[in-house]
Amino acid sequence: MKGGFVYIMSNERRTAFYIGVTSDLKTRIADHKNGIGSAFTSKYKLTDLLYYEDFPDIYQAIDREKQLKNWHRQWKINLIKSKNPQMNDLYWEIR
Repeated sequence: MKGGFVYIMSNERRTAFYIGVTSDLKTRIADHKNGIGSAFTSKYKLTDLLYYEDFPDIYQAIDREKQLKNWHRQWKINLIKSKNPQMNDLYWEIR
């Protein structure tokens, strides 16, 4: 079984968040940065990768994505800051 990732994207001002799941994090984030694949991320210019988790199987990643999508905004911010206190774009770290 193939592994998976849950990730959180945001815009430059950190006013909107997008939670997604993928089996290929590098390619998926590059797609977001190029405006490919998600109307929501394109519309709100969500191009910065702020957070990600990796899972041994895609079904665990999907379950985690569903959980995070039900979280309050502040919980998501706290989660991001627990691993990325400055809320920097992590894209260059995964390349």
